[in-house]
Amino acid sequence: MKATLRIDPIEQHVIDIVRKLRRNKRMRQQDLAKILNTSSSFVGNVENARNPAKYNLKHISRLAEYFDLSPRYFLPEDCVTEKKDIYS
Repeated sequence: MKATLRIDPIEQHVIDIVRKLRRNKRMRQQDLAKILNTSSSFVGNVENARNPAKYNLKHISRLAEYFDLSPRYFLPEDCVTEKKDIYS
C-alpha cells in the first residue's frame, strides 16, 4: 500500500525557490541550515518530497534577509488552492 503525502502547491513553490537559490549560490544543505539556525538534516527533509517537513515564515524571513530579497520573492504571484499528491 502506497502512503500518500499531500503537499500544497504553495509549499512546493517555496521549497523549489529555496532549492534553486541554494544551488545557484553553490551552497550545501549544511550552509542553508546554518542560515536557518537548524540542522542540515532538516533542510534535506524539506527537500525530500516524502517527508512532511516544511519551511515556515521565520525561515522565509531569515532567507530573505540573507539573500537580500523580499519575503514576497519566495511566494507565488497568484493564489494557489489545488493540492497535488506525492506517492512514496
